Amino acid sequence: MDLRMNGLVALVTGASAGLGRAIARVLAEEGCRLAILARRRHLLEEFARELPASAETLVVAEDFRSEGAAERTRDAVLARFGRLDILVNNAGGSRPQTDLGAEEVWMEAMDLNFHAGRRMAHAFIPAMRGQKFGRIVNITGSDEPHIVNAANAPNGAVHIWAKALSRVLGRDGITVNSVPPGRLRSEQIDARILPDEAARRDWAEREVPVGYIGEAEDLAVLVAFLCSPRARYITGQVVHVDGGTTRFSH
Repeated sequence: MDLRMNGLVALVTGASAGLGRAIARVLAEEGCRLAILARRRHLLEEFARELPASAETLVVAEDFRSEGAAERTRDAVLARFGRLDILVNNAGGSRPQTDLGAEEVWMEAMDLNFHAGRRMAHAFIPAMRGQKFGRIVNITGSDEPHIVNAANAPNGAVHIWAKALSRVLGRDGITVNSVPPGRLRSEQIDARILPDEAARRDWAEREVPVGYIGEAEDLAVLVAFLCSPRARYITGQVVHVDGGTTRFSH
């Protein structure tokens, strides 16, 4: 299937590793021009050299939580490309938590996993409205928490905000969707949660109906479709990519 993405401009946050890197690579393969954002410039520049020349890759080395980061990123992308068609809010993360968590932990998690992405989207929405086309995809997390962790609460906030935004922006040709990945092979999962092959195999056998842990590309191909003109009638949705791990049917 031709996703009709040739020449579209995409910004992927958290693109230096893991899921963001996989998403950016697939978008480049589909013909998108790219802006890739993360804190680690050397990793972004290394990745940019791997991408096809047609991606015309713009490296944006920013801590997207910092004051003015959304506006600086918007200005850099529009100065380079003149438009933005696709925003993938992928940057985020969580910290191990063994108790209820200090107040600053909760505030940091909400800023990292909700407000920073919201600010980025709000910065670009006027341009998307002006061109009558846009795709916003938020990479979130499970809404079936098993423990108290400050990173869980922002998932619900993103899903509710994105649903409301989809209703406001629908007639402007802009879709807004959220994609919570299950445990996919990524820098965070491999380093912090399931650090060896035996642990990954044991967890998959117990928890994942398909019997294995997915790869970042399993998420990236769905994100690419949601970002494409083909997905014009899909908006306001939360689409899980988790091998069937989610237990609820709604």
